[in-house]
Amino acid sequence: MSTRLSSLARPDPTTPVPAAAPPLSLEERLALVNAAMTARLDEAAVAYEVNTAHIDTKPVDLADVVTGPIDTPPATAPDRYPTPVAAVLQRAHRRLVSGGWCTNTLVDTDGARCMLGAIRIEAGGDRRLESDAATVLLDAIRRQFGDDVDSVPSFNDAHGNDRVPLRMVDQAAGLADAKGL
Repeated sequence: MSTRLSSLARPDPTTPVPAAAPPLSLEERLALVNAAMTARLDEAAVAYEVNTAHIDTKPVDLADVVTGPIDTPPATAPDRYPTPVAAVLQRAHRRLVSGGWCTNTLVDTDGARCMLGAIRIEAGGDRRLESDAATVLLDAIRRQFGDDVDSVPSFNDAHGNDRVPLRMVDQAAGLADAKGL
């Protein structure tokens, strides 16, 4: 057995050593990797087709897809605030979110409203309630943006999108509730 171990440890001097292949260039190596990956991807595509052939799918009709905003609160949502001014401001916020916001007019041709237009419609003709809500809204605006704001309509018209005006109407509702109005 010792003879066998010693023969395994040393190479036989009579056995010819195979000639080393010339090294591959970068382009040749990339071509080999590309061929190997293409074969693997083809195999995976066939496996996918086989594995999913039994799944019955129906085509999607794009007319069935809902395209409206998903965060619009329902029109019949209950008032969060028990006080009348806060409830009017909350409903005005909800109306602006669902019906749209506009500038330079109380109501535009599409039915979108400015901040004051939303308050006016939600006050239901009660001018005192409308005035109180507009006063609280102006107070909320001035608390955040300073006393330089002249009026609710000027603040509304100074914005290019509805993000800030809607946020201010919502904050005004919380302020009115905190004041008990």
